Amino acid sequence: MPKVGARKNPEIEIAQRAMVDEDAAVEFWERHRWSDCPTCVRCGSVNAYTIKNDARRRWRCRDCSRMYTVKVGTVMEDSNIPLRFWTMALHFMTAGKKGYAAKQFQRQSGLSYKSSLFLLNRIRYAMADEPHEMLLGTVEVDEAYIGGKPRSASKQARERAAAEGKEIPKSKRGRGTLKTPVIAIVQRGGKAYASPVASVNAQTLKLAVEMYAHRTVRVVTDSLNLYNGIGEGFRGGHYTVNHTVKEYARKEPDGFVTHTNSVEGFFSLLQRGIIGIYHSVSPLHLHRYVSEAAFRYSYRFCDDGQRMIELVKRIEGKKLHNRNSAAL
Repeated sequence: MPKVGARKNPEIEIAQRAMVDEDAAVEFWERHRWSDCPTCVRCGSVNAYTIKNDARRRWRCRDCSRMYTVKVGTVMEDSNIPLRFWTMALHFMTAGKKGYAAKQFQRQSGLSYKSSLFLLNRIRYAMADEPHEMLLGTVEVDEAYIGGKPRSASKQARERAAAEGKEIPKSKRGRGTLKTPVIAIVQRGGKAYASPVASVNAQTLKLAVEMYAHRTVRVVTDSLNLYNGIGEGFRGGHYTVNHTVKEYARKEPDGFVTHTNSVEGFFSLLQRGIIGIYHSVSPLHLHRYVSEAAFRYSYRFCDDGQRMIELVKRIEGKKLHNRNSAAL
């Protein structure tokens, strides 16, 4: 029988040491960002040296004479939060299956809630990435509406509607709801891309598939009429399942199984995270939590250490300010 923890990625143990020791945290981030070649973030030169006995752990470039740290040019730039807290957040956000709340990080780190929330939002910003590879094989497409369960209108809403002579606002499931629609595109056994949209219509759905899927894919959706014609231009064609008659999977003559279980599984994790971890998410910041869920789903077959290192690679070239944190 293997020993306990024998299959654990060694990077997790290194990260755990970096959560409590600032020097270890600096070494962790410098090793994974620069390897053995600390590159100047100003001019790109590798001719640099570290300043000894410097509390800020800065480097100086011999070519442009500029000083920098491992934070410069990343989502951590202009942050006074020590790197050990960034390492802690990095580890917990990639290890949790459904999410990691800022209130939980506040309790574990001792930082203020404001600092905790903005630190986690920066990491979520790093998780959001433009598609660098097109989805292949079988692609499943679906939409969901995020914003809690339908509830009857409040007393104030009913009184306001009566005073203005308007119909009492209704909350319902599915299309026509007041909740925010989210479109997701999932490759079976592969990555997922998802994003909130202003409205769900045939044009929006078709553009999303064309943006993320290769022309050779087979597109699978439910029987919603908005998906009609979505397979045009894709060699694999368009297959549907009819959920209204309780059809959830169907085996085709060529052996292919038509279903949308993969994309529905993604939405299940997203909604469980919002309900169970975050409890409530503003539509203004929903795109961050959707990107977070898509990142974790895309790397679901990696162990926690591999997922953590993949996220470190995404921090480069991204910077988020307080004044525009809701827009990016």
